[in-house]
Formats: sequence, C-alpha cells, structure tokens
Amino acid sequence: MEFLTTLLYFLIVIGILVFIHEFGHFAAAKLNGMRADVFAFGMGPRVFGYNKVNGFTFGKLSEDVVLGDNTDYRVCAFPIGGYVKVAGMIDESMDKDFIGKEPQPWEYRSKPVWRRMIVITAGVFMNLVLAFAIFYSITLVKGKNLMDTTTIGYIAQGSPAQEFGLKTGDKIISINGNAAEYWEDIQSKIYIDNLGESLTFAINRNGKDTTILIPKEQVGILNDKPFGIYPNNTTPVINDVLPGKPASNAGLTTNDEIISYGGTRVTNSQMLISLIKNSAGKETTIEWKRNGQLMSANVTPSVEDSTIGIFIGEKYTGPEKIVHYNVISAIPKTFGDMYYFGVEVFFKSIGKVIKGDIPFKKAIGGPVKIAKASAQSAEAGFLTFINFVALLSMSLAVINILPFPALDGGHFVLLVFEAIFRKPLPYKVQITLQYAGFIILIAFMLFVLYNDLISLN
Repeated sequence: MEFLTTLLYFLIVIGILVFIHEFGHFAAAKLNGMRADVFAFGMGPRVFGYNKVNGFTFGKLSEDVVLGDNTDYRVCAFPIGGYVKVAGMIDESMDKDFIGKEPQPWEYRSKPVWRRMIVITAGVFMNLVLAFAIFYSITLVKGKNLMDTTTIGYIAQGSPAQEFGLKTGDKIISINGNAAEYWEDIQSKIYIDNLGESLTFAINRNGKDTTILIPKEQVGILNDKPFGIYPNNTTPVINDVLPGKPASNAGLTTNDEIISYGGTRVTNSQMLISLIKNSAGKETTIEWKRNGQLMSANVTPSVEDSTIGIFIGEKYTGPEKIVHYNVISAIPKTFGDMYYFGVEVFFKSIGKVIKGDIPFKKAIGGPVKIAKASAQSAEAGFLTFINFVALLSMSLAVINILPFPALDGGHFVLLVFEAIFRKPLPYKVQITLQYAGFIILIAFMLFVLYNDLISLN
C-alpha cells in the first residue's frame, strides 16, 4: 500500500510538471501557426491515445492516418517525461521525414527565428509561471511564520552537534559570520547555504560568548543524517497512530501532546524517538495531554523495530513573528523565493559538487527520490505538497534552459546561431547533436536511477 501511495504521488507530481511544460510548447506552436502532431506524456512506444481523426486507439498509430491540423494526444510506455512533436522540427521524436521536402507554411522551420524562440522557451516559461503562481498563493494565504528563537532546546544523541560540544540552552548568534535572528535562519544556513562546508558557530552560553568550529569532514552530508540541533519551546504531537500497535492499544490518538516518557519530561520529537528506542521491549509509562487533560498509560516498544506505532510531529509553543503580505507586497517576496531556490541554491549546489564539497551521488536525485519526497510532502499537508511541486517546477525550468543538446536551451542556442549567421546549421549536424544529447541524457538518467536504488539499501 505504501508503494502504491508513493507511486501515485510521483505520477501526480510528474504529470503536473510534464503537462504544464509541454502545454507551453503546444500552445506557443499553435498560436504561431505551427502544427503540433503529437502531445505525449511519457517517452517510447505509444500505449494509447486520442485524436479527432480516428478517435481513441491503443498501440502505434497507423501510418495511414492523416492528422492534418489535428493533434494525437498520447500516453507512452515510459513515464519519464513527455514531448510535443512540432511539424518540421528536429526534436525528441527524431522525425526526419520532412528533410528534403519543400518547407510548408505550418512547419516550425518555415517560421521566423523569433517565433521559433517563443516556442522553444514556452515550456520553461510555463514552469516559471506555475512556480510563481504557487509561491505567490502560499505567500498570500500563509504569509511567513518565523520561530522567534535561536536557543537550542535539544541536542540529538550521537549527532555532529553533540560531538563538538553544542549544548541545550546555547543561543546561536551567527553561523559562518552570518547573523541568525530566527530558527528558520539557522536551518537554512546549516542545510542549504553552507551545505558541505565547515560550520563556525558564534554562541552565547550562560552569558558568555564563545565560538565552536566543526570541520566539514565531521559535519557530514546532512541529507544522510540531521546535524542534531532543535529549537526550544517545542512539544511532540502525534500526527497519526497505527492500529494494533502499542500506542493504539494504550489509547493514544491523533493530536495528543506527549508530556513525558519513562518519567523523563519530553520537549522534542527527536528526544521522544530516542527514549522509545532505548526502551525497546520494556514496559514504560507515557504521559500525554488531550484537550487540557493529563492522561497516562504503559506501553512496550516493539523489539523488532523499537517503535510504538506513532507518527510524531512538532508543535512550536514559543514566540513567533508573523509577516503578512498583500497582493502587491507578495510579488517581490515571490520573485525573491524563486530566485533563491531556483537559481542561487541550484548553482551553488552545482559549484559545491564540482569543488567536491558535496558528493555527486548525494546531490542528485532521480525518480525514486522524487517519488519518496512527493509522498512525504503530501503527508505533511497540501501546502507543503504544492510547495514541493513549485520547487521541482523551478528546477525543471533551470535545467531545461541549460545550453545542452536535446534540452530546450540547446535548441535555443541553435536558433541564436541561425539568427547571427543568417542560416541554420545543416540538418545532419542538428540530428547528430540531438542524438548525442539524447544518448547522454538517457545514460545520465540511468545512472541517477541506479544511484537512487542503491541509496535505498
């Protein structure tokens, strides 16, 4: 069931992104007087599809079918993307039948360069529009809730933070010379801005300022394990309870706030997880609060997996700074988020991979990792899920506009060449570049898939 749920969310995410991107190419082609012969979800052989000429059919489209101005909307065998086949264009379909024939007015090749540039960049544009619409909507609806604390409330056992002497109660002043005002600043500086780098913490401990340096070798790759610090003023909250497990048998339910475990006051979800694991097979008292009423029961964590059958979240109970945006002020905030996540973080990460700060296999995620992240974001709520879709849409836009053969950016470079030299590259050169780019991309995708699969072990 978990596999099917993960697959479902993956197909939803990929379906949204592919449709939006390819619809951009499709609409731009139609608006510029070009025929779009195929609108495909997936790659490879046609599984089924529909067009106005012969309706809904399975398998390969008969060569006798003449579509004219109509489009065959199809689903292909491999759900790893999609494409729009624009008449008279060298693209993923590798259609070369038009070469050697007189250009027709409805073909891509017969249109001015500037019109073809619109068609080529329309997919990227639509991905940017989708990302903007989502970020903008979330900004208007949710605003920005900032945890107004930089004080550590819990240090995870065995974490880099514990190993190098950070302690509960430390107030973080800055990380790598950049001031931290809110807990969100701390998270972004550790997990995004300085990922793969050494971390220098300026902290205040018991009224005295001190500095703690953690070399990058000891920080580790933080997508493997967390750094290990969590804010103060938090309470573990149960998000879900599995039926038939110790927690369910003890009467625990969704939204219960955990107060203590085994006589130890619990202030953090990671702390609770650690306490439960350490008491595997032992009957232990757990206390929780429900609608203001204190309740307790005994539970015995499973010896097999050291759990009691709960999904644990966190509720922040400390001071917050809430920033609200209107329809105007949300615009620069949205563009700022798009630039930060889509451009700055992307290229900084690539730079760190090139420098060796982040291992290549840790920095790249393929369909398996995307599927897992899709399911996890969906479980965290609708806003988290669509925010994840927006981030992927930005990434897809940036990757597609890179000047590499078989990508939109590669096609755009060919058009720039044609605009400068007043003639296109020979078709043989275009086809060779397309084949080479396509083969490299397939090889890269297979490598990424392999990397995804071995990372599951």
